[in-house]
Amino acid sequence: MEQTDVTSLIPIIITLILSLSTRNVVIGLFGGVLSGVVMLNGFNPLDTFGVLVKDHLVPQLTDSYNAGVLVLLVFIGGFVALMEQSGGGHAFAQKVTHWVSTKCRAQISSWFGGIFIFFSDLGTPLIVGPVFRPLFDKLKLSRQKLAFIIDSTSSPVAILIPFIGWGVYIMGLIQKEFTALNVDITDWEAFVRAIPFQFYAFLAIFIVPLVAFKKLDFGPMAEAEEKAQQGIITGGTKESLTAFTHKNAKSSFVWAPLLVMAVVLISMLAPLGFPFEKISGSSFRAALSSAYFFAAITLIGLMALYKVRNFSDGISVYLKGMGNMMQVAIILILAWTLSGVGKDLGTAAYIAEQAQTGFPHWLVPAVAFLLSAIISFATGSSWGTFAIMMPLVIPTAIAIDAPLYACIGAVLSGGLFGDHCSPISETTILSSTGSGCDQFEHFRTQLPYALLNGFIALVSFVIAGVMNTPLILIGALIVQACLVFALAKVHQHHLKKKHVTATI
Repeated sequence: MEQTDVTSLIPIIITLILSLSTRNVVIGLFGGVLSGVVMLNGFNPLDTFGVLVKDHLVPQLTDSYNAGVLVLLVFIGGFVALMEQSGGGHAFAQKVTHWVSTKCRAQISSWFGGIFIFFSDLGTPLIVGPVFRPLFDKLKLSRQKLAFIIDSTSSPVAILIPFIGWGVYIMGLIQKEFTALNVDITDWEAFVRAIPFQFYAFLAIFIVPLVAFKKLDFGPMAEAEEKAQQGIITGGTKESLTAFTHKNAKSSFVWAPLLVMAVVLISMLAPLGFPFEKISGSSFRAALSSAYFFAAITLIGLMALYKVRNFSDGISVYLKGMGNMMQVAIILILAWTLSGVGKDLGTAAYIAEQAQTGFPHWLVPAVAFLLSAIISFATGSSWGTFAIMMPLVIPTAIAIDAPLYACIGAVLSGGLFGDHCSPISETTILSSTGSGCDQFEHFRTQLPYALLNGFIALVSFVIAGVMNTPLILIGALIVQACLVFALAKVHQHHLKKKHVTATI
């Protein structure tokens, strides 16, 4: 039953309203799915819920692609929990701190720590924050700066890597739309080709060394740094995360499992022609699941060998980590279901129809970026934003021949940008807690950097809509460097003027 009229948008509108008002994407997605099922089958409370489960939720779970994604996410969840609870990240970071003697080195080493601990956006604040906090205090660097570095290297790094939880989740959303539209592109290819268009992620990562090397602080961050230089810790909080540590933990707990993961992946995929030939999604997910499993076994064995955790404790942590992926699985299943219900109602067809009546194709990436940013800012959830926006943006891009990979990059960048600007997002809360910084102080000092990067990203997406070349990323990074230099110079001039006035 396809009805390509405005009523087909009702489930999406309900999803948005509930997500924004409750700040809970699961409630929003469930409300959207339920309203769509009512529109398709009429309203009868008991029958409607039965139809929802039997005809919409269960088929999503029994779909071989979806089941493969969910199984992989479970294996990833278990491995990430082991990594966070092994003490290896702390031991690795402690090794790095031996050569740290200057402010610049402290910032760069914490930046590298955040990049290296790429397997989890939650791993960065849990590990990097508690390790570097005392060092930042000792070198008279503000805790706001540490929170900013943590936030700039957690989600922005994780969102660029296809074989961890973020990438698997995003590819699951992309593939659902490709299957519905009969698009002959793999989810892996789409994700990888969209990476150069994830402008905001790259801008967020590269602003850190720029600021560190040249001391180019501006806005509230410059004031926080000035006070820290005087030995005043502003924005500090007693409530802070403590990373798991153990006297026997080794840095090999980090690199050895990752090495095993790489060897297993190459051993299973290289005979199939990877990375030069197209690999089926099922083979890729099977190889990834195996790689994460053997990496976890390696880590459990290492912890037992060095008497950090016995086998039983290691397996308990592993199983608990698997269980922690339940909410992610629920969001994915509901997002897939909403997409399926939308197809039955003709939502994508209606949007594409309207877009073809005059909406300029080159504006789609910029509009997708802005809408994703607004939803993410209001809900504090970038993952929920992706689940809402992908089913809208991908069909529209394909229907009016807008640059597909730039549009996918725009949704991802917008979700990340809104998340960085939101005082209620999980990454904002964890980054501030991990660095021992007040949540509002972190939000206040990071916002000017996020807005600067967001503005550059928006302009880049306008250009990408016209030119559609990955080279735009290089231009964006050059513009970022010029603007940061200019803003820092203006701020320094303002401070000098203020100082002279105060002296007179």
